[in-house]
Amino acid sequence: MLKIKNLIKIYGGGVRAVDNLSLTVEDGDIYGFIGHNGAGKTTTIKAIVGIQDFDSGDIEINGLSVKAKPMDCKKITAYIPDNPDLYEFMTGIRYLNFVANIFDVSIPERKKAIEKYGTELEIIDALSSPIASYSHGMKQKLAIISALIHKPKLLVLDEPFVGLDPKASHTLKEYMKEMTTQGASIFFSSHGLEVVEKLCNKIAIIKGGKLIEAGPNEQIIGKQSLEDVFLELTENE
Repeated sequence: MLKIKNLIKIYGGGVRAVDNLSLTVEDGDIYGFIGHNGAGKTTTIKAIVGIQDFDSGDIEINGLSVKAKPMDCKKITAYIPDNPDLYEFMTGIRYLNFVANIFDVSIPERKKAIEKYGTELEIIDALSSPIASYSHGMKQKLAIISALIHKPKLLVLDEPFVGLDPKASHTLKEYMKEMTTQGASIFFSSHGLEVVEKLCNKIAIIKGGKLIEAGPNEQIIGKQSLEDVFLELTENE
């Protein structure tokens, strides 16, 4: 579903934020992407979803290059950032309809999705209010609904559980599991190593823009905890 091929992103001063990164996320994967602050996680994620250019290499989504076929890639992708940047002058329902229109989601399908996700995330009663009045957690919930409304084949998340209450965090994890049973793929970064260890079937660890370990959980973790493995690998590099 997602192939990152020799990705390189260089910022001013010759700093390689991402240094020759290659990674494959297969259909049905929940792939955790972990590393210290400044390791290159967010730069990689923004390159995947098409809001960050890169210097060399390529990224393919469902066999399509994000550079050669950006719109085709975005049609089947959804992105939830750590700090949702929403149109705050809109009401929640207007924003969701706006997103649904972009992805050509039919009226019956969007109504069903909004009712389901809005109720389960306990935000349904707030959808008639301006987004400017929402708390951070409510904005995060709205971003989740807007990401799921078109049934993406690839869901990309950057620290998705920040700002969510425990119930909403649990609900999002269930959505992620449900999506992968239907063949979708998920790629997300998180500092919550326990969540990554329990939720993901594959893990990648990045440091200084370079991939230092990647593969199935049992291969990466073995009989240790992910925290122990992460600290050992990042300290030894």
